[in-house]
Amino acid sequence: MAFFMLSSTSPLTLLSATDLAKEYERLQTEVAQLKQAVTSHALVDQAIGVVVVLGRIPPEDAWRVLRDVSQRTNVKLNLVAQHLLDFAQGGLLPDDERLELNRAIVRYAALRPPSAPEQAV
Repeated sequence: MAFFMLSSTSPLTLLSATDLAKEYERLQTEVAQLKQAVTSHALVDQAIGVVVVLGRIPPEDAWRVLRDVSQRTNVKLNLVAQHLLDFAQGGLLPDDERLELNRAIVRYAALRPPSAPEQAV
């Protein structure tokens, strides 16, 4: 049985059993990386929601808050997001992240014009 690989540079490349095994391994690695990326993205999205609620700021500013906390504390973004989700569920937020979170929320909230008072429905 012959196996062929399609690509933009060489449309039909005959693969040996060794090449086929290597390609399978490469694809398995790529799938694992994509799964990790999707999980990390969902984690960050949830943390953005927490910052939106805590800071009463729009999502785009909440994203900037998370990014700032990560950069200023030298903690990876997905770890800051995980800590924030743990905090939202009653856990503790590391002191340096908590202080920077408060500073960043104040910074971005100050950039927004005051909103009109909410109307009772």
